[in-house]
Amino acid sequence: MLNRLYTLTFFPLLLLFLAPAVNLKAQQSETQLNYINRFKDIAVQEMERTGIPASIKLAQGLLESNAGQSVLARRANNHFGIKCGSDWQGDSFYREDDDYDANGQLIKSCFRSYKNSDASFIAHSEFLRDPRKAFRYGFLFRLDPMDYRNWAYGLKQAGYATNPAYPESLISLIERYQLFLYDNATAVDIDTPSDIVASGILDNNDVRYVVVTKGESLEDIAKRVDVSVRNLISYNEKITSSQQEIAEGERVYLQPKRNGYRGKEKYHTVATGETMFNISQEYAVKLNKLYKRNRMSQGEEPRVNEKIKLRGCKVKDAPKLRSEEDEFLNPESSAPLLPNGELDMEEPDEDTSQPSTPTRPVTPPPVIVQPEAPNNGGNRPDVPIIIVDPNRPPAPAPQPTKPTTTQPPVVSPTPTNPSPAPTTNPTNNPNGTPVYHTVVAGETLYGISRRYNITVDQLKSLNGLTENTIQAGMQLRVK
Repeated sequence: MLNRLYTLTFFPLLLLFLAPAVNLKAQQSETQLNYINRFKDIAVQEMERTGIPASIKLAQGLLESNAGQSVLARRANNHFGIKCGSDWQGDSFYREDDDYDANGQLIKSCFRSYKNSDASFIAHSEFLRDPRKAFRYGFLFRLDPMDYRNWAYGLKQAGYATNPAYPESLISLIERYQLFLYDNATAVDIDTPSDIVASGILDNNDVRYVVVTKGESLEDIAKRVDVSVRNLISYNEKITSSQQEIAEGERVYLQPKRNGYRGKEKYHTVATGETMFNISQEYAVKLNKLYKRNRMSQGEEPRVNEKIKLRGCKVKDAPKLRSEEDEFLNPESSAPLLPNGELDMEEPDEDTSQPSTPTRPVTPPPVIVQPEAPNNGGNRPDVPIIIVDPNRPPAPAPQPTKPTTTQPPVVSPTPTNPSPAPTTNPTNNPNGTPVYHTVVAGETLYGISRRYNITVDQLKSLNGLTENTIQAGMQLRVK
């Protein structure tokens, strides 16, 4: 009887104590899921930009900010506990942590304060990639980006955290919420104007910007982002008036650009049609700083394939420049142009007359290769493929005493009864010959589509692409 009375008394009390714990666990899980949903996109973007696994960044943010509930996260937008350091010039937030004065008394530590939480995620990447810390964290970037376990233990080995259970805590969060799935994800291609992307504030080189939508004026942008027109003009070199029309898809920066690029690239290779302003926009680096760093004067433009330094001290030798007599001056292409402005890819007729002495390099014809299945599968083409490679160096100038006709190199054996090689250009292709473009570093689907006068959707359809991410060296069919 006593045992029964004890049981009837004990279990209601036990349930009374357990109920709050169960509710608390459910609330914590929901808070963490909301945190993951909020920051998964910036984590994936930073993974693509810097190589830090999205799963690791999300787990670190969850752990170190208590899923965004910590004082630092709420009041300073600092999700990773990054302290000020001697070179920090931004806003600061002070609170007690683990710093002591000369007398051993606990004092308040200085933590960095960010304008928004996304800036904290970007700063975390730059903290790990800081060249001055390469001796500590450099080996992490040689690990497999899909190996979150080794990354977790590598952070502990590098001295990132003093907690001996830090790796296990990260791994537990990653596996509990399957954060490793984000290591296979792809970020939104912010260079492709779309209704979704163009409506938001984006980030490049720690500088905020927006993509101009169709018919949007500078005053419209100012109202949308709550930045004065005067400031927008001061932040963007090519905008000089509030009444100036801005093309759809252009970037308008909402903050001053940086003096140098903070990403992994140190140099940019000039592509066909690129200007110093284009490069300044792409990397969010001040145009005057680019000119000064590369020992160029305002208004000068570099030749195609020249290297433009993006950060650090000045170059020893300035890049070679375009000139009024230089065929590279044409902003559309280094190849000859038709009267309508399209690329002239026709083979020149054989000329038996005495050739004139060339004064500058000529652009070689495109490479003709035999049919092969595209990278994305599908049927084998029935005709040869012409590949337009923007990185091919100019052919050597022919000797004036020996007239020759340059023939395109044939990669595969010539068929028994070869037919005349098809000729085409990126925008005029009457014979239906497939035309391929070799992707160079920094190019996007949007930029390539504009160059060949097709849409991004058509470009993706031609190549069986389901995502907007492309890599240097890929061959994309453009016609």
